[in-house]
Amino acid sequence: MADILALVEHRQGAVRDVTFELLTCGRKMAGTLNAKLTGVVLGHKTDDLVARVRNHAHRLIVMDSEVFENFNAETYQHALVKIIEREHPYLSLFANTAFGIDLCPALATQMGYPFTTDCIGVEIVDGQVRATRQLYDGKLDAQVRLTAADSYMLTMRSGACPAEGSDLTAEVERIETLVASQPEYRKFIEYIEAAVGDVDITKADVIVGVGRGIKEQANMPMIEELAKALGGVVACSRPVVDANWLTKDRQVGSSGKTVKPKLYIAIGISGAFQHIAGMKSSDTIIAINKDPNAPIFNEADYGIVDDLFKVVPVLKNKILELKK
Repeated sequence: MADILALVEHRQGAVRDVTFELLTCGRKMAGTLNAKLTGVVLGHKTDDLVARVRNHAHRLIVMDSEVFENFNAETYQHALVKIIEREHPYLSLFANTAFGIDLCPALATQMGYPFTTDCIGVEIVDGQVRATRQLYDGKLDAQVRLTAADSYMLTMRSGACPAEGSDLTAEVERIETLVASQPEYRKFIEYIEAAVGDVDITKADVIVGVGRGIKEQANMPMIEELAKALGGVVACSRPVVDANWLTKDRQVGSSGKTVKPKLYIAIGISGAFQHIAGMKSSDTIIAINKDPNAPIFNEADYGIVDDLFKVVPVLKNKILELKK
């Protein structure tokens, strides 16, 4: 069976974390198919990019040119059409990021390949690709069977396949750049970074996340005190930001930030898939919610079913006691 192909995403000279999740998914798929994983690197001055991912794939195909220094779906599509026509991969994987969402549907349409987006799982059944996607705000997991074909394309949601280490050493093949310049109608101009708040939650080892269960802003100091006792930072789900109790840079989820702390404590968070997408890769997840059926417990390593206003003060005091 033909190989699995995965696109290496990078931005401003650094490989994006979601790439390692994608390569992990690709290696697992390749293992079940007795195939190999081929990573594709489109970039400029790619030595560092190649070095970062070389241990995560069996092969790497590299196009190195100034035209690929920054992502442009038009130039990427032109190059990938040629690569995929040459390689004939059974499955091409892309991250369900702004990059992948922009690129994959147009690429699949041009090539006439079955595809679907925002997958949280993928398997091969009777020689056909079946992808798992979520419906109704994450209340239902649906298995989508793609039309039978020789090649398929998918975008995978961040966090769907946590990144794992690998000891592979990829064979690197550098090929001729097939794109001379960016098209006049669509050019990369510049990156404008979002304003950084007083705390970067993506760098924190301990995060205390709070949701609508906190009820009102007057109760936020209780959460701040717990986070301080743990040496962590406070983050939140979208309803807290919508209520203006915390700023947007503290939001975790598909419309906020993706975090991977050593410890994530979800307090009064029901666990909508949008929030889960941003924190499910945390090393350890503790959930505190009075609703025993809250979806957050499906992701938690440890759960406390009780009133957060009873639990949080006791938890904080116990932590402070242990630190003495």
